[in-house]
Amino acid sequence: MPDVRRCGNYWVVNDLALSLRQARPSDAADLARIYVESWQDTYAGILPHTLLSGMSVKTHTARWQSQLQAQGSVIVVEDREHGLVGLSSLGSARDRGLGFEGEVYTLYVDPGFFGLGVGRTLLHGAFAALKERKLNSCLIWSHARNNACFFYEAMGGQRVAERLTRLGGEPTPEVAFGWKRLATVRAEL
Repeated sequence: MPDVRRCGNYWVVNDLALSLRQARPSDAADLARIYVESWQDTYAGILPHTLLSGMSVKTHTARWQSQLQAQGSVIVVEDREHGLVGLSSLGSARDRGLGFEGEVYTLYVDPGFFGLGVGRTLLHGAFAALKERKLNSCLIWSHARNNACFFYEAMGGQRVAERLTRLGGEPTPEVAFGWKRLATVRAEL
């Protein structure tokens, strides 16, 4: 369990001074870097090498710039010393048939900051952002072989569905984790 305490506008987590905020268009390159590095670290040996090696920060910067046009759909965790170290995109659930109002579409932590409480801070921030939108339950889809599945379960997520999608031309098993009530005890935007 990380050491967490509030210090002014920051959450001090394992000696990191973390703050949550809405992403800005000027963050796009950092979001792309975190996204690409997370995928390449997390999915090595799981997804095709050609898919992972073909990812570029330049291409994903343009994608994030486009996504940031939707007000309030992306939040970031920023460390006072290291800059952006995590991101999450969120909104209404895309698969309403599962009975959840909101969805965390993405949740990525800079691989250099794994295990330091950044993901926990980010997830609570995403929950707070969903609750601000009057979305009181949440769903997250994850690749079934992603180690984040253990994190989502530790954070109280229940396995609620499975599906098979295609990624890079390969069949990709996914698991949905659901929270019927969103806890926001440690994060406020």
